[in-house]
Amino acid sequence: MNKALLFVTSFPPRECGIATFAQDLVNALHKSFSGKLNISVCALTEAGKPPAALEPPVKYTVNPFDIDSCITFAHQVNADPEIDMVCFEHEFGLYGGEYGHNMLAMISLLDKPFIVRFHTVLPYPDAKCLKVISIIGSLASKIIVMTQTSAEILMSVYHLPSHKIVHIPHGVHARITEDTESLKVQYGLQNKLVLTTFGLLSENKGLETAIRAMKPIAQQFPDAVYLILGKTHPVVLAREGEQYRQRLEQLIEELGLQRHVKFVNSYLSLDALLDYLALTDIYLFTSKDPHQAVSGTFLYAMSAGCPVVSTAFAQAKEMLDECCGYLIEMGDHEQLARYAIHLLGNPDLRKEMSNNGIERTRSAIWDNVAIAHMSLFRDILAEKKMLMPSLPPAYLDHIDRMTDEFGMIQFSRHDQPDPASGYTLDDNARALIALCMYATTVKESSFVYSLCHKYLDFIEYCQQPSGSFLNYVNVGGYFDPMNYEVDLEDANGRAVWALGYLLHLHRELPPMLVQQAHRVLQPCFNWLENLRAPRAIAFAIKGMYYYQQYRPGGISEDILNTLASRLHKAYQQEADAQWKWFEPSLTYGNAVLPEAMMMSWQISGNPAWLQTAKESLHFLCARTFTDNYMKVINNKTWYHKHDDYDNTSCEGGEQSIEVAYTMLALHTFYLATGNVAYLEKMRLAFSWYLGNNHLKQLIYNPLTYGCYDGLEKNNVNQNQGAESSVCYLIARLLMEQWNKLKYVTTQKTGMESVVRLSLN
Repeated sequence: MNKALLFVTSFPPRECGIATFAQDLVNALHKSFSGKLNISVCALTEAGKPPAALEPPVKYTVNPFDIDSCITFAHQVNADPEIDMVCFEHEFGLYGGEYGHNMLAMISLLDKPFIVRFHTVLPYPDAKCLKVISIIGSLASKIIVMTQTSAEILMSVYHLPSHKIVHIPHGVHARITEDTESLKVQYGLQNKLVLTTFGLLSENKGLETAIRAMKPIAQQFPDAVYLILGKTHPVVLAREGEQYRQRLEQLIEELGLQRHVKFVNSYLSLDALLDYLALTDIYLFTSKDPHQAVSGTFLYAMSAGCPVVSTAFAQAKEMLDECCGYLIEMGDHEQLARYAIHLLGNPDLRKEMSNNGIERTRSAIWDNVAIAHMSLFRDILAEKKMLMPSLPPAYLDHIDRMTDEFGMIQFSRHDQPDPASGYTLDDNARALIALCMYATTVKESSFVYSLCHKYLDFIEYCQQPSGSFLNYVNVGGYFDPMNYEVDLEDANGRAVWALGYLLHLHRELPPMLVQQAHRVLQPCFNWLENLRAPRAIAFAIKGMYYYQQYRPGGISEDILNTLASRLHKAYQQEADAQWKWFEPSLTYGNAVLPEAMMMSWQISGNPAWLQTAKESLHFLCARTFTDNYMKVINNKTWYHKHDDYDNTSCEGGEQSIEVAYTMLALHTFYLATGNVAYLEKMRLAFSWYLGNNHLKQLIYNPLTYGCYDGLEKNNVNQNQGAESSVCYLIARLLMEQWNKLKYVTTQKTGMESVVRLSLN
């Protein structure tokens, strides 16, 4: 897909909320789909003002208050072969004519598909409004709304069909700010409790409500200050000057609040705005418009982690509850003051609300909004091929965050490590594999090797005199009693896999790492043949396979053959004509089993093991892949032998480990067979992280470069623990190798052809 999209919208340098929204959306699409979607803009001019200069991405301008200009523009779009689709941003006041009916002159003449986004949907329209909006909706290919309430109104009041209406939330900028006190110092607000409101000033903002509330707030908290961020709306300024601001200043003086209410009279840059929100203790939203559908300022505040006290407009009623703020009646300054005083006196409650607000808005970060738009564009243009976002950078920020001087911490709360969760051999073994991959695939450095040493030291710390390993380590380095209550075979197998993987890279890694890994692995040969659990066997086979590339033959080959025979026997005992698997259920880490059989065949040449490898991977992929996406086995119910299983259902319980292990297996199968189909499935599997899943949301976190802990039925688990983040890193590093293999040769209908497989 290399299509061209034209946005018709107000656009900077014009100063208005929709212009900012459009610019942010265009930037997000460029960021995620650079080179795959050509985007241009038709800038709507302001009434009575000349058009701005045409600077990319602005390709056209149109005067929406001049019917002839609207008609001319429609003909220009029809004649432009570089435009495939048009997206209109609709708001009352942007277009001329009663209820903006000049827009009809444009869309009625277009012979190209177009989308309309309604920023406001009036719930009680008069006859003229009802007619205009109904016609716009009936002509559009799709209608985008930003709240579920708006969608319901369009269906129930305007009688527009549900299949045309798509809910995509207003995008938000997510930024992590850890030191808010330094920010307060930077902005001269040290030791202050800060309340803020931002946006272009007009009477509809209802700021007098917040100002009146500041009287009792300041009496209770003398260090409280209320910041009103933003200049007067240009339309208001042209019509009446600064009268509204002057009335507010007079009210502040009457109430004696000059020390407690401050104006920041400018159109803030994005960085400055996000700074102010980061240092805000409570955000106040006091709109007087009962029919307001959506507010970018409200969402920005929630996404920045501000507890919010807001009037009960449509979006606030959908998103805000006592987990992250409070709703008030419009104009009720006493109610606002009570809630604000309660919050200012409870810093722990504010922190809890902050975390909840961030979690509730993470699905609306601009990256996710861009993915949702691209999915919609693909549907409208009838593109069958799923277009993948650009590969994110392979950074180690979250891996480093999750690692202390002892090893990798097991769990996190959101993006912050939870040291009380302790450490596991499992996580540190996988982390060692990932960092060895990083050093040999992306970049070696002393920092990368220091992490490798930590993870390898942790593995050695867990080794017991018998040569086997314990798995669970508490804070302080104490082995948890759980080690003696549960089966540790899988964890032991993973440790062997990690040690073998390091050793097979002996020519590329520092000798100290190689020597230590060899020393730790040697005692394992005494117990490996005793393994009975299928996954433990498979992990150990992988370790021995890699060890063969360090020192071929010998006892490691004998162990591999013994374990492979045992795994193959399990397959023979369980498999039948319909069930080609090693166990009566598909559970977790499934792909390691066929991968181990493929590796065993590569060492032994046993054709039965090759057949088992191919059959079992085909069986697994048939239940986890469709033509367009990967559907991970649900970890809440698993998939049992005699179940009726639907791999298109959306029950959640999908985890990063399944995607990474599947990609590892597909990579192994491609290297062993040269079959390009395995490479294509690798690409498809990785796209799960990039939003090619049933929620159309990123599973990796573009802010932390970690990975969320799970894809659920209706949400993404916002915690970013060790397992999910390390498995994401492994998957991302496999895509580095995938890119090196994107030019491959294959046979097609008896003729040799070159197939290019590229994520980019």
